[in-house]
Amino acid sequence: MERESQFIGQSAAFQDSVERASLAASLDRPVLVIGERGTGKELIAERLHRLSTRWDKPYVIMNCAAMPETLIESELFGHEAGAFTGATRTRAGRFEEADGGTLFLDELATLSMGAQERLLRAVEYGEVTRVGSSRPIRVDVRIVAATNEHLPALVDDNRFRADLLDRLSFEVITLPPLRAREGDIEVLAAYFGTRMAAVLGWDEWPGFGPRALAAMEGHDWPGNVRELRNVIERAVYRWADPEKPVDALSFDPFASPWQPAVRKTAAKADAAAPTSAESAPALTAPPSGTVSDLRAAVDAYEKQILSDTMARCRFNQKIAAEALGLSYDQIRHALKKHGLN
Repeated sequence: MERESQFIGQSAAFQDSVERASLAASLDRPVLVIGERGTGKELIAERLHRLSTRWDKPYVIMNCAAMPETLIESELFGHEAGAFTGATRTRAGRFEEADGGTLFLDELATLSMGAQERLLRAVEYGEVTRVGSSRPIRVDVRIVAATNEHLPALVDDNRFRADLLDRLSFEVITLPPLRAREGDIEVLAAYFGTRMAAVLGWDEWPGFGPRALAAMEGHDWPGNVRELRNVIERAVYRWADPEKPVDALSFDPFASPWQPAVRKTAAKADAAAPTSAESAPALTAPPSGTVSDLRAAVDAYEKQILSDTMARCRFNQKIAAEALGLSYDQIRHALKKHGLN
């Protein structure tokens, strides 16, 4: 329960990715890990190292997107004193730090073409040259790289070197998004919920209510497991009654009737201004045909509008009221009238 790097999931797609990582770990070859944000690329990279013969050697992580382009080569390969302004002393790069172990390059696609060229030589020949030096240094490093980009498409656009891609793609492990991991959402939600309940000192975990479970399954999860963890932990700590199942989720922490208005320039505001049809909530057409009970038909249509709008507004009554042009008291009365509370 205390570990942060656990693999939780039972779907075939997820288990297949983990198994492929376990199989590739023992081979001293480069591996590419592909996946959307929040799918667990760094966990797979760590698994590749821990299950390899290099498990007791350095495991060095470098986020290529976090470095300015002017410093990436210095970070990767090191530099000599005086190589550039501010280089007051010699510094070993990440390749030298990872000698004998594994170097994990996250956000690989953000590397400049110049850095890619030098990376190719390091992978191909096992040699790096510090910035400001002409003497190559031998290194023994296994490369594991990750990205959320489709690298062959970047090659076609001349944004990634084809020869580097060939060298790094001995094995490519593509992680499935959470929406494709059948049955895993509820398993992961229970795991994160139980952990958060323990942090809050709850005596036991009450589980989730039917509305929360339905909302989980209906959400697209663009942020995948990372987003799921945030949603679940936020829902648990906001829940007022630890004795009852958690039955309210907030997918957007920024959603608020008092959120600051988005400021736009006049030109952008005119271009982005929605038409009345676009700004109005999308409604299902009323039932056609003969109506024998007008009041019942109107009530049924009103209930349908309320239900659809609440679902679209993620069950936030204030936002739904604004979408329908009602006051907060009016929408609460309407929801109560139709039994939609």
